[in-house]
Amino acid sequence: MTSALILIDLMPRIIDMPVAPHSGEEVLGRCLRLAEAFRANGRPVVLVRVDRPGVAEQPPGSGFADGLVQPGDVRIVKHTVGAFHETGLDEQLRDLGVDTLVLAGLVTTMGVESTARAASDLGYELEFVADAMSGFAADEHDFTVERIFPRFGDVHDTAHYA
Repeated sequence: MTSALILIDLMPRIIDMPVAPHSGEEVLGRCLRLAEAFRANGRPVVLVRVDRPGVAEQPPGSGFADGLVQPGDVRIVKHTVGAFHETGLDEQLRDLGVDTLVLAGLVTTMGVESTARAASDLGYELEFVADAMSGFAADEHDFTVERIFPRFGDVHDTAHYA
């Protein structure tokens, strides 16, 4: 079994948004630690960011957060909420022999959940890092982590991986 860490939308303009129950900076810090642990164990790290379709220039803060990208990481640019649609992500994961995805990032009920649902449809095993993601509201995040994600896979905290 090969697992990959999928980090969703860790971009300055999204990190700076008001999210709860964890701040964007807290989520970023936990995701950086997760990425270090995965890299140290030779497991793939996939970084996903969104480009707004149909605009000539992306808004400021649309790149990956400082310090996130490391050599060997898979980088995906999506144009929809989820990370799989027309990005080549599935093919890259299959080429790496990945069958389990560990998901974290921003925001819980959008990019993370949408990516998880598509991944489940594609047959991946799923794990979620509850304290390494956050939502537009704490109750939305909590509901998704407690009621939705357990239907798709296992829910853990950062300490489980580091």
